[in-house]
Amino acid sequence: MRAFSYHAAVMVALTLATLLALLRVCAAGNPPFSCGQGAPTQGYAFCNPALPPAQRAADLVARLSLAEKVSQLGDEAPGVPRLGVPPYKWWSEGLHGLSFWGHGMHFDGAVRAITSFPQVLLTAAAFDEQLWYLIGQAIGTEARALYNLGQAEGLTIWSPNVNIFRDPRWGRGQETPGEDPTTASKYAVAFVRGLQGSSPTVLQTSACCKHASAYDLEAWNGAIRYNFNARVTAQDMADTFNPPFKSCVEDGRASCVMCAYTIINGVPACASNDLLSRTFKGDWGLNGYVSSDCDAVALMHDAQFYRPSPEDTVAVALKAGLDLNCGNYTQVHGMAAVQQGRMTEQDVDRALRNLFAVRMRLGHFDGDPRGSALYGGLGAKDVCSPAHKNLALQAATSGIVLLKNDAGILPLRRGAVASAAVIGHNANDPGALNGNYFGPPCETTTPLQGLQGYVQNVRFLAGCDSAACGFAATGQAVGLAASSDYVFMFMGLSQAQEQEGLDRTSLLLPGKQQSLITAVANAAKRPVILVLLTGGPVDVTFAKLNPKIGAILWAGYPGQAGGLAIARVLFGDHNPSGRLPVTWYPEEFTKVPMTDMRMRADPATGYPGRSYRFYQGNAVYKFGYGLSYSKFSRQLVVSGNGNKAPNTNLLAGLAATRTADGGASYVVEEIGADGCEQLKFPAVVEVQNHGPLDGKHSVLMFLRWPNATGGRPVSQLMGFRTQHIKAGEKASLRFDVSPCEHFSRAREDGQKVIDGGSHFLRVGKDEHEISFES
Repeated sequence: MRAFSYHAAVMVALTLATLLALLRVCAAGNPPFSCGQGAPTQGYAFCNPALPPAQRAADLVARLSLAEKVSQLGDEAPGVPRLGVPPYKWWSEGLHGLSFWGHGMHFDGAVRAITSFPQVLLTAAAFDEQLWYLIGQAIGTEARALYNLGQAEGLTIWSPNVNIFRDPRWGRGQETPGEDPTTASKYAVAFVRGLQGSSPTVLQTSACCKHASAYDLEAWNGAIRYNFNARVTAQDMADTFNPPFKSCVEDGRASCVMCAYTIINGVPACASNDLLSRTFKGDWGLNGYVSSDCDAVALMHDAQFYRPSPEDTVAVALKAGLDLNCGNYTQVHGMAAVQQGRMTEQDVDRALRNLFAVRMRLGHFDGDPRGSALYGGLGAKDVCSPAHKNLALQAATSGIVLLKNDAGILPLRRGAVASAAVIGHNANDPGALNGNYFGPPCETTTPLQGLQGYVQNVRFLAGCDSAACGFAATGQAVGLAASSDYVFMFMGLSQAQEQEGLDRTSLLLPGKQQSLITAVANAAKRPVILVLLTGGPVDVTFAKLNPKIGAILWAGYPGQAGGLAIARVLFGDHNPSGRLPVTWYPEEFTKVPMTDMRMRADPATGYPGRSYRFYQGNAVYKFGYGLSYSKFSRQLVVSGNGNKAPNTNLLAGLAATRTADGGASYVVEEIGADGCEQLKFPAVVEVQNHGPLDGKHSVLMFLRWPNATGGRPVSQLMGFRTQHIKAGEKASLRFDVSPCEHFSRAREDGQKVIDGGSHFLRVGKDEHEISFES
């Protein structure tokens, strides 16, 4: 997250009293708090929990001197001893468990490990909103427990990452819920609600949705994230890049949005009044604060050359609506910016009111948080609890995607495997389970260890020296495979190929991996089982088409329980139900420049488009693909007046705009909230599990237009439902269809409209036509 550090530069000096106060807090192992019993500030309004957080924050800010105010504008905020305000560290991470990244969490006390859940892309493959909520809730619980134990100096968690996984080469795509705006939006809402807790008044932790917006490039062909100018159409912003952040704020009620390094159409995201003030705080109603990505304000001056001086740079960011700078650039240059008239003290006050209001909602000014009836009882027993460990296992098993299963080679029967060869650099490497932004896991089960719980005679060979596989022990691997009953290969990527700051240049497996896999498959007694541990997609066409490779699983970066989860799937203790949350493109897609931000295809120039919604090329595996050990059938049932959508007479009084193909379209804003509510109707999908195994099944419902002209997507995910269904039984899964949300598309100007005429609801190959006429 941090580009480079200014912490060695001149810093606003902490007073000796502040340092002593911090040392006392650390020595006592107590969480920092203000307004405790007997405190001299107890009579002040900011110490009165009966008042609204905004009023309390305003009272506190009004009592600060200008120097004290400016000192609060960075992610490491010093204390204000005369008012009993403790130091605070804003930067903590909780992407898929609490993390080493950031400054706010410490794992050197009573708690030395946390629950490490799967990396987000694998969790997204479960298409299970309740699971996402529970993971967020568990991470928030563990953060609050660490805070109560004095091992956290902040409760502001800068997660989730809900950027769209636009290009398969992006090194941080693993952190996201995938390429689809609907999926990312629903993930954002569920995770944020879990992380922040269910109380309407007190936050368990504060969630921050990042990185707004249109950020999905680290370093490609000379373009780097610190000064990349993303040319993005209003249409793509409206229907691809912004929806997850909009849902995060409006429906998830996130208390923070982080602006990205990205320059969007010539304006840095963290200096965009249109984005920060008009959109986040105005249109969406953000109740919280806007933070920059780390050192993004400094980069506006030093790398993007957006303003001529540091003071101008700080001023343009704060006046645009930025409240907090990750880094200390605003702390170093903020006073001079005010003194030089670049910004006013009122600009600083506005930012601080937002910041302190969030801290009020976290209970930092309500006395000792350990006395809180809501969260005060949380402690070491609530970290790495049995429930959280089981949830980590459930998340991993639910996300694993079965990509190939020729002749039903899987599931295997326990006891039927006389001997097993386990080959691959990812088979026994605990680090391969983590992905990035991880913390110390409670416990770790590697794939090798997981298989050893099912097979007695297991022999292991790494095969490659690393994921790069510059050297492959092909001869040894072939010999081992030829002398074993079954062969399991654990191949894929690592953080050396994909991570923050590092994009891939190829979609193929690195180095000699492909030749090693092929040689082992040729030597094995029966078709081999290939398990891929990767973040982003890989082109494994060779394995898909090779009959000597009987099964392929994608297991992402599956977290602390990953090895056990994989073994449970292989041996049928869990029926796989995961579905790909991203398109798996062929290697030829790497000819497309990463810097081309367009989502929609341009056949005239050969540009293929991006994501299942617009891509017009061939795919190795499509979005939503995933096999099961059971056969499921689905039937789509829509109640109502035949194929006609209900209450479309509401559109009669609206002005219709003619579309390029001669049809009519209606602006969603003009229909209004009441009208949109009346247009809703239910759809039901009848699902039957024909066996042989019980299992979860995810139903994805798409919308298809009669044609994809005028910038319409090829198809668009409307929603999904997941349910466990026993073999031989049926289930009815209800979808509430909202035409204003699900039938709308973005025009070139970004305005959302609903086209008149036919629309098709699609589940698998089953379609139902809905006519939308006034």
